[in-house]
Parts: sequence; C-alpha cells; structure tokens
Amino acid sequence: MANPDWTPLRNALRDCRAANTMPTLWWRDDDAVAPTRALDQLCALTETFHLSVHLAIIPALATDALAAYCVDAPLIPVVHGWAHTDHSAAHDKKNEFLTPRPDAKRDAARGLTHMRSLFGQTLRPMFVPPWNRISAQVTTALPDMGYTTLSTFGPRGAAVPGLTRINTHVDPIHWKGTRSLVDTQTLIDDAAAHLRQRSTGAADASEPFGLLTHHLVHDAAIWAFAETFLTEMLTGGATPWQMET
Repeated sequence: MANPDWTPLRNALRDCRAANTMPTLWWRDDDAVAPTRALDQLCALTETFHLSVHLAIIPALATDALAAYCVDAPLIPVVHGWAHTDHSAAHDKKNEFLTPRPDAKRDAARGLTHMRSLFGQTLRPMFVPPWNRISAQVTTALPDMGYTTLSTFGPRGAAVPGLTRINTHVDPIHWKGTRSLVDTQTLIDDAAAHLRQRSTGAADASEPFGLLTHHLVHDAAIWAFAETFLTEMLTGGATPWQMET
C-alpha cells in the first residue's frame, strides 16, 4: 500500500495511555550466524532508536567473528535453537523442536552451553525455537537446562514454572508469498487490534510488545517499515524493553 494510514495504531496507543496499559517495546531479530552488511544496517537502525536488538543466533553455525562483533554492538545475544534444522514429520509445519525426537532436549541444552562459551556474560538465557514452534515436553524442560525465558510469536500462552514467556507480535515478512513486505495496512491494523485488546483487558497488557525481524532477508520495503513502525510506537508512548541478566 503506497500511503498506509497509521491512524489506527496511533489511536490504539492513545487508548493504551488512557487505560494505563502503554506497552513496553522490544525487538527480536532471528537467524544470525556471522557479521554481515545487513547486520551493520540493523545496528545502525537500532542505534537511531536507542533500542537494543535481541539477536537470536543459531548456535551450531555461530562464528567467533560474530561473538567479537557483539561486544561493542547494540545487540543482546539469545539462543536460536541448535542448528535451525527442520525435523518435521510428513504434513507437519517446519520445526526443530515441535515434532517428537529423542535428541530434542539435548539439542536445546547444548545450544545454551555453546552460546555461553562464545558470548559469555552478554548472553541472555532466552530460548527462541526456529519457526517459533516448540513442544510442551521441551518447553517444560527448559528451566532445568538453565533457560529463564521462552520467546515465540503471538500472544503468550499459559505460564510454565520457572520460565517467562516474552513473545513477538509483529512480523513484516510475507513468508508464504513474495517474501517481501506484508501489506502495510494489514500490519498496522493487526498491531492496533492487539493493542486495543490490551487496553480493554482482553489481552495481557504486561507482556512486552515485540517486533520480529530477519535482517538477512530484508529488502528496502521491510527496512522502511521497521523504521516507521518503531518511530510510531516510540513517539506514541511505548518505552524500550530489554531482557536483563
């Protein structure tokens, strides 16, 4: 859409202010493995907003160069599964940790161990399952592995003892179509609808509101949307959130 109408989002943020449910805003970016020009662009954008990116890094593919890059960058490393390998059964959606398999828990555990060896104290013990899919069996085992947080997509579900859920809610990529930007008005309207649910008590207003990006596959339209969306959210009253140690 050439000239999308941001009024629905602005009005939803206004309603959140009135209801004292103004969201905190966080940003997760998936699939990092190494420094790239796209990662440079991501860092430049996040510095503009003073909003750190939670960088979901694939442990089995992560490089020492990425660990060095993150030291002075506005990036918060988190664990993105193990190898981003599809283990889905026939007719299942792609997943690494949803379809039952004997080594799923082992892979989740070694993801955290390996990432700690690379990133040290900068790592946050957040588990981000590839394709945002994970079984209940793996989920309930995460706290014993050392994870404190699970992040997928959509409003968070029921709590798991010892595990905080912090999901993302806006994904601008048209994965099943053009792989460019989803219709901008649809993104705006969907985000506004979710925020209105928070202001009326129909959705969890305490959960940080998350933007999900994938810097390695962005085109100009996706970059532009991310910048405008973040501007609208922050000027509308949302405050930055980042995971603490």
